[in-house]
Amino acid sequence: MRIVCQQLAPRVGEDAANLTAIEQAIDEALALGADLIVLPELSTSGYVFEAEAEVAAAALIRDSSVFTQWQERLSGTGAVLAAGFPLKDAHGIFNAAVLLDESGVLAVYKKVHLWDEEKRWFVPGNEAPPVVETRHGRVGVLVCYDLEFPEMVRGLLLKGAEVIAVPTNWPLGTKPDHERPAEVHDAMSSARLSRVIVACCDRCGSERGVAFTGGSAIIGADGWIKAERPERDGGEVVADIDIATARNKTVSARNHTLDDRRPDVYARMNLGN
Repeated sequence: MRIVCQQLAPRVGEDAANLTAIEQAIDEALALGADLIVLPELSTSGYVFEAEAEVAAAALIRDSSVFTQWQERLSGTGAVLAAGFPLKDAHGIFNAAVLLDESGVLAVYKKVHLWDEEKRWFVPGNEAPPVVETRHGRVGVLVCYDLEFPEMVRGLLLKGAEVIAVPTNWPLGTKPDHERPAEVHDAMSSARLSRVIVACCDRCGSERGVAFTGGSAIIGADGWIKAERPERDGGEVVADIDIATARNKTVSARNHTLDDRRPDVYARMNLGN
């Protein structure tokens, strides 16, 4: 599977420019032979909102013509696209991600764990993240802060996910010199502990005074980074990963990621509470 994460810098109030950048990013990824394309969180709208009217103006409905246009760009390629966007439905506006291919929308996921200012603008999702059988493998979807909850990654593993696409918008944080961002370490641990491939597509640049990490990374099922952008700037991150590595859960001659689980003990720990 060839995975391409396209690190972009969308901006609030510039929807047309954001969509043009997305179309270009999709075309560039397809030219690279992408099987799975991942775009950032809220890639159609930008992230740093200042008023509810801005959120409402940028929100898309599930059958938006935008998704039809993306579907058409994927026609004849076999590629799958994961992208973040604000979703409006009868229950409110959600921070969401769509998974689609040339056949149309495969799944829409509403972010469960909202970060900081997102709680002002979005309703949290309350449904489990999807796992979709694609021609390239079983793809699950999370959005940004969701990845910091191990239950989410392990839940996708138990549903059969082999690859987890993660649109993100990681605000720039402090870190020791010569270290990767903490969120990238979280993604590496998530991949290693569940033996799944993780593709995080972050945004870059700054918006309304908020700087972003630009931490896009493609991580193998062994937990090691296969590709990233050290300069944290705009552009693609590309890696070829054997999907079979996410199907082999053997970690030693006597250990297996799934077989060694102890649900009987976990139940007594009330891990869901």
